[in-house]
Amino acid sequence: MNICVFLSAADLDDRYTVPAREFAELLGRGGHTLVWGGSESGLMKVVADGVQESGGRLVGVSVDFLAAKARTNADEMVIAKDLAERKALLLEKSDAIVIMVGGTGTLDEATEILELKKHGKHTKPVVLLNTAGFYDGLRQQFQRMEDEGFLPLPPTELVFFAKDAVGALAYLEESAGLL
Repeated sequence: MNICVFLSAADLDDRYTVPAREFAELLGRGGHTLVWGGSESGLMKVVADGVQESGGRLVGVSVDFLAAKARTNADEMVIAKDLAERKALLLEKSDAIVIMVGGTGTLDEATEILELKKHGKHTKPVVLLNTAGFYDGLRQQFQRMEDEGFLPLPPTELVFFAKDAVGALAYLEESAGLL
């Protein structure tokens, strides 16, 4: 399965890198392909290293202004002209999406993917890996959106909140009929 992961390129502490590395190793050992932003820095590097060292493939989609930071030994690397094209290519090349911890770029990617799913533009499973409760506030906001009539369907039909790497991958494999 080609699993797109949206995540930070920042250098982060162990409470974020250890679970990310665990997910990456599970992905690689499971024979899956990582589809990611292609960066060779921060948490993106941690995940790419873990997947590659565990036997998985790497498909990167970088963007023109970040091409100098792209991983050189990925199995495939595409350079998009802008962020909009990058997001479209990441979605196109993936069978499922995992959202890990990140900043505004990750949040932008997550909301676009969820909006597209809400409108039926894709049916791919989406998982928020809620490491160290990072997305607790977002979960609460989704519930408020539903309670106050802003969502046409329950948040559970848009995204699965996983507390750990094992739960995230199990949900994706079950969604894909691999379990």
